[in-house]
Amino acid sequence: MSSKTIFLDQLTYDYLCDVSLREPEVMAALRDETAGLEMAVMQVAPEQGQLMTLLVRLLGARKAIEIGTFTGYSALAIAMALPDDGCLIACDVSQKWTAIARKYWQRAGQAHKINLCLAPALETLDALLQDGKEGQFDFVFIDADKENYLNYYQRCLQLLRPGGLIVVDNVLWGGSVADPENKTPATTAIRKFNLCVKNDARIDISMIPVGDGLSLIRKK
Repeated sequence: MSSKTIFLDQLTYDYLCDVSLREPEVMAALRDETAGLEMAVMQVAPEQGQLMTLLVRLLGARKAIEIGTFTGYSALAIAMALPDDGCLIACDVSQKWTAIARKYWQRAGQAHKINLCLAPALETLDALLQDGKEGQFDFVFIDADKENYLNYYQRCLQLLRPGGLIVVDNVLWGGSVADPENKTPATTAIRKFNLCVKNDARIDISMIPVGDGLSLIRKK
């Protein structure tokens, strides 16, 4: 979790934002409101949101999935890049946090593109697979409980079309994944996930140090 890109000093980070960030006013307002919450660390960095918007546009995506919505910033970044008849399935379990999301999705004129599923994400993904949606999605963003990353990934890879993209957040986990002494469940799960993806012949991958570390995973 990181509200800004890790491993950059503040001066360099401020410069990066000054010369490259084009954050819509409604997204800046959502980020400001989220910053005052107890779980504000779960907010994705604005430069990360902008990158995801660009990736969705480059893909020409029409159908997307998000696992872990929080207050809706990343969902808004994705939805803004979808066509007017596009659809984002946003998976979360918190009525409290997603109530904030709904408010800003409406304000941004994007609510009609977002289908919020308040249920455990594995249930939602399994229902999509049972509904025959395999290979029908263009873009997936995974940013939820780390212990389930591999489970989310395996299901999403089935739902993704060839050439589609999965973006996975927190793969550097504040640098703790590089510390062999750190054996917390979340850190261990991310390590296992990273190694599994590296060795998966079904995909192309690039891990980049944006936000708290992002893995860009393209289905062959």
